[in-house]
Amino acid sequence: MARSPAPEKSDKTADQLRPPAEVLFAAELAALAKADKGAKPEGWNLSPRAVETYLLGGEAGGMKITPKYIGNQRLVQIAIASLATDRALLLVGEPGTAKSWLSEHLTAAICGNSLMLVQGTAGTTEEQIRYSWNYAVLLAEGPSPKALVPSPVYRAMEQGSIVRFEEVTRSPAEVQDALITLLSEKVLAAPELGLHVHARRGFNLIGTANTRDRGVNDMSAALKRRFNIVVLPVPDDLEQEVGIVMKRVGEIGSQLKLPAPPPAEVAVARVVQIFQELRKGQTLDGKQKIKPPSGVLSTAECISLIGGSMALAGHFGSGTVTDRDIAAGLHGAVVKEDAKDVAAWTEYLENIAKKRGKEWDPLYQACKELLPAMEKKDAK
Repeated sequence: MARSPAPEKSDKTADQLRPPAEVLFAAELAALAKADKGAKPEGWNLSPRAVETYLLGGEAGGMKITPKYIGNQRLVQIAIASLATDRALLLVGEPGTAKSWLSEHLTAAICGNSLMLVQGTAGTTEEQIRYSWNYAVLLAEGPSPKALVPSPVYRAMEQGSIVRFEEVTRSPAEVQDALITLLSEKVLAAPELGLHVHARRGFNLIGTANTRDRGVNDMSAALKRRFNIVVLPVPDDLEQEVGIVMKRVGEIGSQLKLPAPPPAEVAVARVVQIFQELRKGQTLDGKQKIKPPSGVLSTAECISLIGGSMALAGHFGSGTVTDRDIAAGLHGAVVKEDAKDVAAWTEYLENIAKKRGKEWDPLYQACKELLPAMEKKDAK
């Protein structure tokens, strides 16, 4: 069976809230394919080197290739090389470490279709891994290829392409176990039809797993052995994380046509610094301990916070993001999982932010306004 075509760019793309990567960056992928002289694994649209350029940025045929992932180059190379073998790839990390983002762009670059996707949840069933049935046809004609509804995994095996499995550890154990035979034997059986689907060359699977979900539905040792595991770190360099946030906020603001431009880099740097210090439980210079909140303050959440402040400033403010707009998102980001987080946030404001002088004072004052009245009294 021929590989299903990738989504095509059309006039409707402008109306899509979030076009897939292969549509959004179609021009870059075309330039890379045209300039690509490297050897391509069977079933790949680009060579591994070209995939790396697509992900990390560079140049191809006179076109600038924008970086999609800002992080450790060697980890990206390991991920790409893993997919060139018969071993599946598992991207592991804290929430907001760009696991899904990297998974989507890897798939877009390699096979041109990132939409073959299984989303792991508590309600994911084995049918979503293997196949289901069109019950109207099944009742009328009995089991037949016409009545069979293939899963994304089934179609990827049949076509020799890559399928994504997001949040593997959110799926029940029996659903995870359905992957073991698929990944080791590279065959999917449909006993009702006496049919075996053998994976074509080019087939592989990219899974993602959240380290905060350990203990939900831990992966078995047997399943883990079927993966090459790449751990994506939380950015710990201030400049690097600010760069990530500024880049993504600019892209999101353009896509969503937000009514205010991104804030100045110095304002973004303050938010990133707050996130990093609360994550680490100490100031960046290591001189003062901080009580960390219970929630996850990820890079993705920082991007969302800044995006929200742009919408707030545009619709209800001056059209320029101010500290007051940023403070509105900060309180909700820090205080969301445990009432005790209010105390941790208040302590940070009083012991750290307040003492950083006039540059931090507008943000400190704006954050103080949003604290509950009782917490304001306790903090005095």
